[in-house]
Amino acid sequence: MEVIRSSSIFIILLVFVSALIQTKADSVYCSNPRSRCYGKYIECPYECPSTSYGNYKAKVCHVNCDSPVCKSYCKHRKPDCNGPGSACYDPRFIGGDGIVFYFHGKSNEHFSLVSDTNLQINGRFIGHRPAGRTRDFTWIQALGILFNSHSFSLEAIRSATWNDEMDHLKFSYNGEDLIVPEGALSSWYSPENDVKVERVANKNSVIVTLKDSAEIMVNVVPVTKEDDKIHNYKVPSDDCFAHLEVQFRFFALSPKVDGVLGRTYQPDFQNPAKPGVAMPVVGGEDKYRTTQLLSANCLTCLYSPENSSNQEMTSVTEYLPLDCTRGASTGYGIVCKK
Repeated sequence: MEVIRSSSIFIILLVFVSALIQTKADSVYCSNPRSRCYGKYIECPYECPSTSYGNYKAKVCHVNCDSPVCKSYCKHRKPDCNGPGSACYDPRFIGGDGIVFYFHGKSNEHFSLVSDTNLQINGRFIGHRPAGRTRDFTWIQALGILFNSHSFSLEAIRSATWNDEMDHLKFSYNGEDLIVPEGALSSWYSPENDVKVERVANKNSVIVTLKDSAEIMVNVVPVTKEDDKIHNYKVPSDDCFAHLEVQFRFFALSPKVDGVLGRTYQPDFQNPAKPGVAMPVVGGEDKYRTTQLLSANCLTCLYSPENSSNQEMTSVTEYLPLDCTRGASTGYGIVCKK
């Protein structure tokens, strides 16, 4: 009897060890020379050993190669409205410096969120102004992106009421509507493979990746009755103000980057948001206003199609086959399987 029990324990241990061996974690190689963890292989935690999963609710391995800590951690693949680079609510930003500020803008106008020589990201604001108020309540309804001499946009579709069973996202590329099939982990790639759109859930949640430049996590949400009650928005009955929750991760911004959010990534930026204030509001609408969602004609805009094309030309040689044994790649974060 004792021999049988010992054998059973041995078999259980053997299965457990085999499972550990078969689930070795991925490693992420930080290969952007501008990142602080450049040249390092960072192993994913065993709690989330992969950078992608078929189950969209599962946490995945995340590595911020621009962090001085150079460690991996587990996270969900949706925007963290309390993390750096986020733009949520009405709208509340958290800058690259970690400071919270509000930028209200104006309803039905467009503003430069990030402007660099080879990247422009604008936001279209929607909202309304109840009687007796001096300014609009606003939310970010759409993003317009100029990148590598191409244009891309995504927007929340206007709806009178919110329906979880409906996809409220609309996309376009170079002025033409595009369809990203519904279903978690379905993807769309631009013809040049420099823009990727991946659904994180069946509907209303995507990650947009701009090759070597940025990762943008997006959710579409409505203004709920609870939000309306707490903030006294006085939302009309014919519009739930479907809007975007967004979190940006940038890979190669220049020191001169500008925009409502982009300027907070400048090395010497001094945030004008007043500390200790419940809602530190930052102005500057006139500096960041653009005439259209896909234009770069604001007073502080830096984007130039010529510079973007030159950037594309110089980055061609950066996409060599990755040799995980020697680290010969210059992509931002490359996953090496073990």
